[in-house]
Amino acid sequence: MRSEPYDVLENGVAGRLPEEMVLFTHLSGDAEGKESGQDMLLPFAFEEMLCRDVGSGAVPPVLHLWSHPGGVALGLRDSKLPRAGAAMQALEEQGIRTAVRHSGGAAVPLDAGIVNVSLLLPKSPGKLDFHDDFRLLASLIAEAVAVSHPQAAALIRAEEVTGSYCPGDFDLAIGGRKFCGIAQRRQSNAYFVHAFVVVSGSGLARGELIRSFYAAAADGDESLDYPRVRPETIAALGELGGPDSVAVFTAGIREAVARRGTLLKPADRLQQETGFNLQYGDPRVLEAARVLRERYAR
Repeated sequence: MRSEPYDVLENGVAGRLPEEMVLFTHLSGDAEGKESGQDMLLPFAFEEMLCRDVGSGAVPPVLHLWSHPGGVALGLRDSKLPRAGAAMQALEEQGIRTAVRHSGGAAVPLDAGIVNVSLLLPKSPGKLDFHDDFRLLASLIAEAVAVSHPQAAALIRAEEVTGSYCPGDFDLAIGGRKFCGIAQRRQSNAYFVHAFVVVSGSGLARGELIRSFYAAAADGDESLDYPRVRPETIAALGELGGPDSVAVFTAGIREAVARRGTLLKPADRLQQETGFNLQYGDPRVLEAARVLRERYAR
């Protein structure tokens, strides 16, 4: 059943952040972010391992901010389209990396102007309804926008944007144009909610990229079930009166977390205090990426 749209800043606050979280960052251009340039699955494998560690209590709850220099992450259903393999190969030949991700949703672009925001949290016993966690992340993103651009933040609505790529009930939009989508993945003892936030660049160009992928992957078969993307439904925050740089948006995320009373501890401080040190190049992460590639490959 489709959820009713709502004003995120007024009605979106649900749930609470933990008192302490660890911040991991892998943003394009940063030393940490450069590790992901060649393998689209590394960020997803990293979060898979990190989520296990959160579930076991080896590490506190986590906020992970990351980006990838250029790629398209497909949903599992996308990979089953009749010419998906050829369409993915065509993107690879253009220098656009591709991968099939294990979290929910459909195809989304990844590039240096898109910030991925993940909350990795331990699962409470008996917890079945995750809608509050979607609302929590949606409100956190709106609060981050409000730090630098309060007028734009006041216009953010959570609603499915028909014609957008990876449409869902918790799309975030301004004026009917989507700039963010939210998905989640559960493990036995922990879970993560994940948002891709289009901050800078052209929403229209990104929408056209995904529309073209589907056109090639479906091979003209209109009977198939896949998102009918209309590029004009996508926009970047910078095109909608919001922050137009990754640095401004991510600073807003940190400030929004702090305003909620959560202590945000850098990953290097956690390493100094406990010895915990998980990197993209860790053998566990590389093995997880291999498993994901084999399990979800077309």
